[in-house]
Amino acid sequence: MGEIKGFLKYKRQDIGHRPVEQRIHDFNELDLPLTPEQIVLQTARCMDCGIPFCHGVGCPLKNFIPDLNELVYHGHWQEACELLHSTNNFPEFTGRVCPAPCESACTLAISDQPVLIRHIELQIVERGFTEGWIRPQMADEKTGKRVAIIGSGPAGLAAAQQLARAGHDVVVFEKDRKIGGMLRYGIPDFKLGKSIIDRRLNQLAAEDVRFQTDILVGKDVSAHYLRKQFDCICLTMGAGQPRDLPVQGRGFENVIFAMDYLTAQNRINSGELIEERIVNAKDKNVVVLGGGDTGSDCVGTARRQGAKSIVQLEILPKPPEDRPPDTPWPNWPRIMRTSTSHEEGCRRMWGVMTRQLTGTETRVSKIHCCNVEWVQQNNNWKIKELPGTEFTLDADLVLLALGFLHVNHEGLVAEMGLELNPRGDLAVQNFQTTHDWVFAAGDTINGASLVVRAIDSGRAAGAAIDQWLRGNN
Repeated sequence: MGEIKGFLKYKRQDIGHRPVEQRIHDFNELDLPLTPEQIVLQTARCMDCGIPFCHGVGCPLKNFIPDLNELVYHGHWQEACELLHSTNNFPEFTGRVCPAPCESACTLAISDQPVLIRHIELQIVERGFTEGWIRPQMADEKTGKRVAIIGSGPAGLAAAQQLARAGHDVVVFEKDRKIGGMLRYGIPDFKLGKSIIDRRLNQLAAEDVRFQTDILVGKDVSAHYLRKQFDCICLTMGAGQPRDLPVQGRGFENVIFAMDYLTAQNRINSGELIEERIVNAKDKNVVVLGGGDTGSDCVGTARRQGAKSIVQLEILPKPPEDRPPDTPWPNWPRIMRTSTSHEEGCRRMWGVMTRQLTGTETRVSKIHCCNVEWVQQNNNWKIKELPGTEFTLDADLVLLALGFLHVNHEGLVAEMGLELNPRGDLAVQNFQTTHDWVFAAGDTINGASLVVRAIDSGRAAGAAIDQWLRGNN
């Protein structure tokens, strides 16, 4: 415990953001970090509670949160950096984009504002890079075993780093032109600048992780080739199958999936040449379907592109302002959340269902909706349309941010005949698929989830693969 009764003496101080009128004209990161002195005071709020739910329940990676707070409070930043990296390969990613379930599980969150855990961890890793404490960690000896990682998102990169440090030869295959997967192409630059990814990739390359880009495994590279060249593979392609909108008018060309929209803008920002049709929201009435993080990212991107208006529709009811009884502490609360993108200008509507899209020739111009309520029948929730609530919105661009179903079944999954679970994800046992030399991790086996859970899954899969390889000498 850094300071006895510090939680009574100091209030939570949230990070700031660049002014809205400034940040909507670029895609640069918008957070304004606290000073080291302010961070120390925030660590003093940690209560050193008897059972740290932030660590044991809230954080999938089981970061040693109370210990990190105490180390920073006493000025032991380098030791804190080493301890943080013992559980999290990429705290600079989670420190920027994680929704911080650890903070919801903080004991202070029962009756006060939680400790500023996510930003404290971000400050630790950023200081580590500045001071040169984060260096390549080379394996003591090589095993001679070769592992292919398919997909370079957070799960794939975490597994690759763990396996390289264990002495295996690791090659990461990526279908896009640059490494990073969802981190690079799915998350807007204003939340995660791509130089942050490149900085960490330099460390992985120095640790002898090799990268092969512009290769679609299952098409450019076959399963037969992988079997001949590698002792085992780990599938970390993510949950790339988006949920579609089965209504009349879905086929209009300006009704597109959110991830296609976000990816195109990220490629523009990085200077990549883009062959596909570019969709820009400038001077358009934009309607975003889906109220989650991906929908919020679409709102922020459309605002920066100069949209005329932005409306975000969510079929679920509006969440309460305070923690409801159905998500008690220390669980992640189902409450109303407003992102920085929403603050930049967006009309939000809840309990709305899309019934039809209409337009002229190939382009949508109107979206027809109605209000709904959710009723419980036989322990299941059902949607009930409310008569007389029909309305229409102008729509020059409709973005589908309705979530993701499962891993894409075409290509490698179908070629290898891998077994699926009832959700459509790859079925595994201790990260091992129905082919003993094929492992899988991250959203590929769990469905779309958080970056922090993907890193945890990648680390655990790396340990399972290492054990299997050493048992098959």
